[in-house]
Amino acid sequence: MIWAALTTVYIVWGSTYLGIMVVMETIPPILGGAMRFITAGLLLAGVLLIRHGPSVFAMTRRQFGGAALVGVLLLTAGNGMIALAQQHISTGMAALLVAVVPLFLVILRVAARDRPNLLTLVGVLIGLGGVAVLSLVGDTGETGGTGIVIILLASVSWSIGSFMSARMAMPASPFAASAVEMLVGGAAMAAVGLVTGERLDVAAISPASWTAMAYLIAVGSLLGYTSYVWLLKNAPISLVATYAYVNPIVAVILGMLILDERLTPEMIAGGLVILLGVVLVVSTERRGRRPAVEAPAARGPELSSPRASS
Repeated sequence: MIWAALTTVYIVWGSTYLGIMVVMETIPPILGGAMRFITAGLLLAGVLLIRHGPSVFAMTRRQFGGAALVGVLLLTAGNGMIALAQQHISTGMAALLVAVVPLFLVILRVAARDRPNLLTLVGVLIGLGGVAVLSLVGDTGETGGTGIVIILLASVSWSIGSFMSARMAMPASPFAASAVEMLVGGAAMAAVGLVTGERLDVAAISPASWTAMAYLIAVGSLLGYTSYVWLLKNAPISLVATYAYVNPIVAVILGMLILDERLTPEMIAGGLVILLGVVLVVSTERRGRRPAVEAPAARGPELSSPRASS
């Protein structure tokens, strides 16, 4: 069961970058994210109400506010900017850059006067060196620089949301918290999309985009998250955290096979350096500490708390 759930997280969260790219073929990026998270949030809330009754959503205003803020940071800003970035860079490049989230989380811990392991700090420096390699010599095209800046901002927002989620009042049920995050984050994305001029033409949406949207909702946002939460309770955290450096590999392979994306030697070198840094961070964290390594695209581009809704 552990390996079945872990394989699900590996493949599902790694494949969401591909799903986002296919959705954006005929659906605007921000409104597409709004459709995805509002639908997933309603489905999750419905299941919780059926199984546990209204009491599962018992929470104070402060707890609701915490979940709402995390939803905006993770989904509206985090996943929203990932979708925008994928208009300029490949899915593989996006996934490799998003892998720096655990490195940013270590930086936030240092800012909060936590003292990570020395090897953890070494891993951060190595990983940031990989980001520099990808940014300077990666195959990004004419607008690749814009995509890189956006994806790094998305990673920063995701890191802040993950960091704060473990330090704020949140609903007692992680599933209820995730439903709130998805509904609030999705609603905020809808508002941002409309204000920025995005328009949704339902008649123009292709069957491929509908299929990818259904996949992101049912598999990426529900199945992947359920497997992840189950793993947090039944598997060693060091094993669960390995998804942080497996997801980018899955995303790169799928991008090459399905979207015919090009993988250059420079991208391979930069990606390997980033993954080496992430491996060091994850493997040297003090035993018992949950590394906050959520993957943004999965939550929507998919470890500090079990509230990570992918």
